[in-house]
Amino acid sequence: MNLFIKRNGMVVRESVQSIEAINTESDVLWIDLLHPTTQEIAYISKTYLLDIPTKEEREEIEESSRYWEDNETVTINTYFLTRPTEENHLHNETITFLLTHNILFTVRYSEFRVFDEIQQRVLASPKNFEDGFDLISKIFELRVEKDADMLESIAKQTRLLRRSVVFDKRLGDEILENLSILQEMHLSLRDSLFDKRLAIAALLRTNKTDSEVKKDLGIVLKDINSLVEFTNVNMNILDNIQTLFSNQINIEQNKIIKIFTMVTVAMMPPTLIATIYGMNFTHMPELEWTYAYPIVLSIMVISTILPIIYFKKKKWM
Repeated sequence: MNLFIKRNGMVVRESVQSIEAINTESDVLWIDLLHPTTQEIAYISKTYLLDIPTKEEREEIEESSRYWEDNETVTINTYFLTRPTEENHLHNETITFLLTHNILFTVRYSEFRVFDEIQQRVLASPKNFEDGFDLISKIFELRVEKDADMLESIAKQTRLLRRSVVFDKRLGDEILENLSILQEMHLSLRDSLFDKRLAIAALLRTNKTDSEVKKDLGIVLKDINSLVEFTNVNMNILDNIQTLFSNQINIEQNKIIKIFTMVTVAMMPPTLIATIYGMNFTHMPELEWTYAYPIVLSIMVISTILPIIYFKKKKWM
């Protein structure tokens, strides 16, 4: 747990080992709880009169109830994207933000580079962070920048996948797997953007934030709307890739069926000839011919070549 306190125009960070060591009379700016214990949550809730949901409770909160406020407190539960273990897998982790008496409380159970960078900014430029609303504004701003970078990377992978299907004519399970991964990543990213858009829109409506914070949040909201549109475009491209992939498979299958059809048609005349002369009738004039065998073989070869020549003339081969 990290505690950020304003002292003499500066902000200092203290790592509190014992929760009781927090001085509630201090000019606290931000309390960041990473993997908080039950004791820590209980103490913070009792000291600052907060209702902090547990990790399990946060996941069960309905979309319409992920933001609420009363006379003293603003509570936000919103998604932040994280990459847990698998390299190409994204997961939306719920982060809880609580604002009361201009103090920001963050409750999280995963590491995020955004929080590390914001902590460095707070220590380097304390004048830019007067209260918790300034903090949450900058956190959302930086998180959306990270989402934009992530979306750009995913879009690049999408273009490469499209090139593989359209120009390189690559087929197989690998393409399908990459397509599914990219679709899942876009869905997770879009859900995260939607969730943050709702939270920021609610913050813009509250009377607890000043005009400067609302101005910054308004810019972030416009960026989110642009990213949502970009995400929708990429998802349409992925749908197009899926259609192209299906068409390519159908074309390849048609080519195979076409080859078998032409081979079957070409072999029908010699098969007929071989069948006729394979019959065991006593009176067959050709049986007495000296050159009957090579003549029949020649007829069979010619009857095979003629359909092939016809197919090529029609450009079916």
